[in-house]
Amino acid sequence: MKREDYLTTGQIARRTGMTIRTLRYYDQIGLLNPSQYDHASLRMYSKEDLIRLQKIQTLKYIGLSLNEIKQIIQDNSLPIHDLRSSLVMQKEIIQQKIAHMQYVVKAINESMGILGDKLEQVDWESLGNLIHAIHVEIDWVEQYHNACRLQTRIQLYDKFSVNKIGWHRWLFEHLSHSPNLRVLELGCGDAALWSRNIERVPESWSITLTDLSSGMLDEARKNLGEYYDRFKFLVVDAQDIPFHNDEFDIVIANHMLYHVPDISKAIMEIHRVLKQGGMFYASTMSKRHLQEIEQLAKSFDSQIQVLDHVIERFHLDNGKEILSPWFSEIECIQYEDHMLVDEIQPLINYITSTPMNAREVLNGVTLDKFRKFISTKLELEGSIYITKESGFFLGRK
Repeated sequence: MKREDYLTTGQIARRTGMTIRTLRYYDQIGLLNPSQYDHASLRMYSKEDLIRLQKIQTLKYIGLSLNEIKQIIQDNSLPIHDLRSSLVMQKEIIQQKIAHMQYVVKAINESMGILGDKLEQVDWESLGNLIHAIHVEIDWVEQYHNACRLQTRIQLYDKFSVNKIGWHRWLFEHLSHSPNLRVLELGCGDAALWSRNIERVPESWSITLTDLSSGMLDEARKNLGEYYDRFKFLVVDAQDIPFHNDEFDIVIANHMLYHVPDISKAIMEIHRVLKQGGMFYASTMSKRHLQEIEQLAKSFDSQIQVLDHVIERFHLDNGKEILSPWFSEIECIQYEDHMLVDEIQPLINYITSTPMNAREVLNGVTLDKFRKFISTKLELEGSIYITKESGFFLGRK
């Protein structure tokens, strides 16, 4: 790179409003080292250094310590040069913190309303709830890592999947579009199924979105934006659904049943709240889903694990058998898709983003060797074919 492609410490300070002393301290502790030094030993910062600095300052704003920030910056699961993905991830974690702060404000307002003017009117249970709301410790480092790794996996799907319709659009197309339906989604997550199809959702539908996590319901509300008031939100355990018998026309469990501790109990509850003739949509994957990624890692080191084995609890090959005691009509409908990956880094990012041991094994010299291993394979084959086998079971009561 040319000399004009770099900025000195002073130039960085003037552009960002930061002090030279702070920039030198970041260098001293190894948080932000300049890309190079010139002949006069001046610190020279590149555009990638500036991107790193932006991330550091955002994480400081969230409230992380410099040691925690250093831990995140050294995580290789998202390339530093991918500025858009980095900003998306930072936005997500800040919105999560905003949601938590709004929760605390709501608890304070409720306590103020109950308190009145006299101390003896204090509702001690309400005050206890307030203290609990403020005391809840959220591991923002882990939240940031999780957001980063989820974004990484989404990137691989979005960039290299052959079927451009997209899973959520495809699944929505298979729902009944009759008017005046009562719909229940269990484990709705961030409500992607609805936010990505919002213009097609009939206004006559009554839709209840549930999740075991109140935080995910906050994400769902945020993701639905101005349309959130068309939905009802409730924290629900799928093993104990708090609705009457025969209440819903449609129940959806989108890629979540394999996480439920007692799957049979959840299915029994789903059957109970469905109307006679109602439809249950249970999506999942096969055990062959992304098998080439696992095989690639193991061909480099047999001890590496990439894919979570939780899928073995409810997948496309055993799902019908699990559902059959409760639904007499069961149809399996598959989503046709696969990936053709012809880039090294997105694949490595995915492999090191899963909750298994790949991230611990692939680092330092080992990671460099793995990168060369994939590079050789791509030079020989041009691209790596990766199986995607997803679909859903449609059960009628």
